[in-house]
Amino acid sequence: MPLDRKLIHSLVLTSLAGPVTAEVYDLPAAGNDVVGAVTYTTSRAEDTLLDIARRHGLGYEDIVRANPEVDTWLPGEGTQIVLPTRYILPPGPRRGVVLNLAEYRMYYFPQAKNGEDPVVMTYPISIGRMDWETPLGLTQVISKVRNPSWYPPESVRQEHLADGDPLPRVVPPGPQNPLGDFAMRLGLPGYLIHGTNRPAGVGMRVTHGCIRMFPEDIEYVFEHIPVKTPVRIINEPVKFGWDGDDLVLEVHRTLERPLEEGSEAEPVDGDVVEEAPVADALTTLTMKFIAVTRERTGQLDWLAAESLVDKADGIPATTGFAIKNAATSAAFE
Repeated sequence: MPLDRKLIHSLVLTSLAGPVTAEVYDLPAAGNDVVGAVTYTTSRAEDTLLDIARRHGLGYEDIVRANPEVDTWLPGEGTQIVLPTRYILPPGPRRGVVLNLAEYRMYYFPQAKNGEDPVVMTYPISIGRMDWETPLGLTQVISKVRNPSWYPPESVRQEHLADGDPLPRVVPPGPQNPLGDFAMRLGLPGYLIHGTNRPAGVGMRVTHGCIRMFPEDIEYVFEHIPVKTPVRIINEPVKFGWDGDDLVLEVHRTLERPLEEGSEAEPVDGDVVEEAPVADALTTLTMKFIAVTRERTGQLDWLAAESLVDKADGIPATTGFAIKNAATSAAFE
């Protein structure tokens, strides 16, 4: 099948050193869910994996999981780097903004203008850390602010004070402001989609619950995402999708959760439990397979699927196919 049209909506790049904003793909027709392609690049002597990731619209988790044998900070000149730029679109309506926390990624489905083909844009994001989790649910963009001031809540100020890094009540716009130059306020009180003065952290679980983006990415979406755009926040580490007659699976690591009060699970690093056990991931896999084959019968290679669950590298792979004129799903064989 032909690859999607890939656009870069920023200044024409004169050097590979400059960051790319996002990847824009033609929106697949109903019944198809996969965009992009896994590609490769070669590192330069001065590169880190984070440099390469940013140039190609990827975040920290994206690039590190896809290249587990490569040194993050010194990949070395001439090293082949996997670019995991193939995506299964998130489940649910293809409208507005969808934030899938499990894959540290935003999908934006702009309203197509008359005569234009619909597209989907995708960006890496940072999300809330375990003690400041980004909430799930449906909300919307309620306002947008250029050069925002940051009013750190008292809990954040106390945390910084305990670390010997006291914060003022108001951090004005400028290089010390962690919100960067653009912020979009969500209907969830206290939560923003914003830029950053520390782009190396994009694609990680490091925020106080807000969504953090590369400066060049937030600048673009700030101009193009209108107020009242719906925002759906989900946590889907396992995604199935159709690419023609191929059944494609994409698996990300399950987000760790804080140790619940009264739980008998053994803590890790003092306050969190281990990632969900494989049995839970396989249960999720089964449920997702049943859902994706509810209206279109398919057969799954369970060994291949379980291998992807074990790797959880976020790279989609074909693990099944459509069954034409079949009466029952392979899920029940």
